Amino acid sequence: MSTNDYIRYVTQQFVSYMDVPKEDRKQKRQQRRAEREPFLNRWFGIVPFSAAFVYERVKKKRKKSS
Repeated sequence: MSTNDYIRYVTQQFVSYMDVPKEDRKQKRQQRRAEREPFLNRWFGIVPFSAAFVYERVKKKRKKSS
């Protein structure tokens, strides 16, 4: 890919982005954020979820036994 092609591509992307109304861009951004999975799951998988689950179970058992 030559430099000229790259500049043309970037310019086309920028122009197409700017042609979309601001409210539509904002709505699309909010939709992407809503669909994104939580930070811990995205970076560390299911390990944080399972650790929190076990912690809650242990916490409930201790509360129940005392």
